[in-house]
Amino acid sequence: MRLWSRELWRIAWLATIGVCVGWLLGSAGLGLAAGLGVCLFHHLRQLRTLFHWLTLNPHEEPPAAGGMWGELLDRLYRYQKSQRITQGRLRATLARIQESSEAMRDSVVMLDRHGDLEWWNSAATDMLGLQTAHDRGQHITNLLRDPRFISYFNAREYGEPLTLASPIDERSILQYQITLYGDDERLVMARDITRLHRLEQMRRDFVANVSHELRTPLTVLSGYLETYGDLAEQLPPRLGRGIEQMQDQTQRMQNLVNDLLLLSRLEIDQGGQDHQPLSVETLLNSVCQDALALSHHKHMVQVVVESDARLLGSEQEIRSAISNLAFNAVRYTPAGSQITLRWAAMDNGGACIEVEDDGEGIDPVHIPRLTERFYRVDKGRSTATGGTGLGLAIVKHVLLRHDAQLQVESHPDEGALFRCIFPANRLIQD
Repeated sequence: MRLWSRELWRIAWLATIGVCVGWLLGSAGLGLAAGLGVCLFHHLRQLRTLFHWLTLNPHEEPPAAGGMWGELLDRLYRYQKSQRITQGRLRATLARIQESSEAMRDSVVMLDRHGDLEWWNSAATDMLGLQTAHDRGQHITNLLRDPRFISYFNAREYGEPLTLASPIDERSILQYQITLYGDDERLVMARDITRLHRLEQMRRDFVANVSHELRTPLTVLSGYLETYGDLAEQLPPRLGRGIEQMQDQTQRMQNLVNDLLLLSRLEIDQGGQDHQPLSVETLLNSVCQDALALSHHKHMVQVVVESDARLLGSEQEIRSAISNLAFNAVRYTPAGSQITLRWAAMDNGGACIEVEDDGEGIDPVHIPRLTERFYRVDKGRSTATGGTGLGLAIVKHVLLRHDAQLQVESHPDEGALFRCIFPANRLIQD
């Protein structure tokens, strides 16, 4: 305020002097104009000085000036100095980030808001074949042209990574993960998981081969035990009980082998060849009859249909998934429990198959791990009921092959609800 006051007083004095001189010369207006002209000339001269300093020598100290112009030049100089310090720190930070990214074994690619390439590390050059001289400014989908990557990139749903072969070496398997940041910019990271992929493939092949090889000896054992079982009345009681136990354990092993083979097929086979419109009501009624037979009609099993839509999928796989859920409800609930199989529409346009019971329920701490292979909430009870520990893993893989997901809601003594949610594109409205 003091500088402004001085500047205003200076203009007032120049105007007064101009008026006085002009009055003495016989033209007060001309004198006022001359005084204001001197003031304007002074300010234009200072403005010219500021312009030359900013355009020609911005990094040098500002030219000497007094009054308001001197203060303005000093403030600009201090602001420029602080900005240079800030920019230096930012450049140093960016340099460290780039150095650390260069040291990473994973590919790092920075994209602008349009999806064009801005920067990438050397690992991206080796894994993705990006070339600085040609590819900078190109859209990412012009270089990574796999339709699955393009769909993943455009979907903007990056919760799960995408696994694809390397664009420059089909023997290498890469896992892509995209992250949104800043002004709708994207960071693409690619990791070489070839070794993990091969180990997983070896595990799948091992399980499938061992399961397949076990079928023949188990079939032979089952046949002989069945023959001896027919002669149980002629055998000593102790030997008869032993044969009966061997029959039970052989049947359990056969169920385990069958589940392992089914799970291996679900993991390896892409599926989709036998997908057709299914009548969910008919399927649920069939599963209901099977569940009643397993329960020996000791449970109350009902079917509730609240949607007339048909489901596009594999009847064998969907039946296997729902049967596993229904049979688990029979095995792990006491006699007299109510079990409901429900087909209902959802608010988002999709639909769901629900298997609900009013049994003992499950502690929520176990829910995240229920679909793991051989995971058991109560190992003793699961063994007694004849479960293989693979049922929910099969359900999970079947739903993944149908673009669906499994939700579980349960608390101790409040029953359990297993909900299979299918998207709208899997429904056919009659």
